[in-house]
Amino acid sequence: MSLHLLKLCVGCESIADLEEWIAARRAEALRQGRPPEQAHITRMVPKRGDEIVGAGSLYWVIRGLIACRQPVLAIRPFTDAEGVGRCRLVLDPAVTPVEPRPCRPFQGWRYLAPADAPRDISRSAAGDLAAMPESMRRELASLGLL
Repeated sequence: MSLHLLKLCVGCESIADLEEWIAARRAEALRQGRPPEQAHITRMVPKRGDEIVGAGSLYWVIRGLIACRQPVLAIRPFTDAEGVGRCRLVLDPAVTPVEPRPCRPFQGWRYLAPADAPRDISRSAAGDLAAMPESMRRELASLGLL
């Protein structure tokens, strides 16, 4: 059975903003001769990591809405230079928009059951949510219309 993670995307204003950040980090890694691996560092290691890797995704909360997801490819615990245990969540760089759903702020990350995860929005679908600008989806969701 798969399991997902839910995390606030602090500092991002939109899905496009997150995608630009990922592209910039990837380009910087290539310039420095490092592997262009996209990862997010967090303090706590998910105890249920075996249920997440390969089958689960990290769902990002952007400006109060669950907005998109990235598949989790690996979870790598490590100790930083100060001796503090941390966790590197290695993510697929592809960002998949999901049906926006309100989410209150929280610290760290939360588990998200597959039954509770919002559905993907197909980018190729015409005349539905995928064709709608993200700002409009966000506004409709805040009004409770999505």
